[in-house]
Amino acid sequence: MSTTESNSLYDHLELADTTTILKNINLEDHKVPQAVEKALPQIERLVDEIVIRMKKGGRLFYIGAGTSGRLGILDASECPPTFGVPHDLVIGIIAGGDKAIRKAVENAEDDIRQAWVDIQSFGFNENDTVIGIAASGTTPYVLGGVRIAGEKGLLTGCVTCNLDSPLASAVKLPVEVVVGPEFITGSTRMKAGTAQKLVLNMISTTVMIKLGKVKGNKMVDMQLSNEKLVKRGTKMIMEATDLQEAQAKDYLFKHGSVRAAVEAFYQK
Repeated sequence: MSTTESNSLYDHLELADTTTILKNINLEDHKVPQAVEKALPQIERLVDEIVIRMKKGGRLFYIGAGTSGRLGILDASECPPTFGVPHDLVIGIIAGGDKAIRKAVENAEDDIRQAWVDIQSFGFNENDTVIGIAASGTTPYVLGGVRIAGEKGLLTGCVTCNLDSPLASAVKLPVEVVVGPEFITGSTRMKAGTAQKLVLNMISTTVMIKLGKVKGNKMVDMQLSNEKLVKRGTKMIMEATDLQEAQAKDYLFKHGSVRAAVEAFYQK
């Protein structure tokens, strides 16, 4: 039996009081970053290969079903506002299409060819990377997608929570984060989902840093999509220049990003 499907270390949960349930969930959650730490060498290799390809015009696709697919979409959707990149640079695809983000689509994850069809709708090139996300490492939708992508010459990776899974065997650069049995047996939205979120954060953030989308420790290319981000951007400009708040805000709106505003200031 796979680790993600193995029996919980806890039983008679319906008889436990709230404090006990919360403490035990928290106790299990503490195991997640430790498992991620063990996978850091795998994550590093995958990130470095993605960066090489993105510098040549490649993109990053996440494919998954259920929780895994939603986490891929979450990570992809946050890249444009955070790093100012195009919406088609990091792409999250879920089995069953966008309607599956909110509601499960019956049998969608069992179609072994559909993921490649979904990827093709965005076009593809030899510098693209496809990362399959599946806690079990057995999801047919994900397996089929990475296998065909590999055959087409794309770089393939995965994030899974079982050792030696079919998915890990099907990709060039697997990331295996084994977090152990779930608090509720088989409920991989819990520790496995948390582990996947942490790994995806690491991948996208590190890739964007390596692509020059962060300066110092600041999101200098972030989109100015709300007042909070405008205030943050204004503060960044004030810190990088001798401009006062009103002037910094004017620079920000005139040039469209913190990076462009600061560069314009020093070129004047």
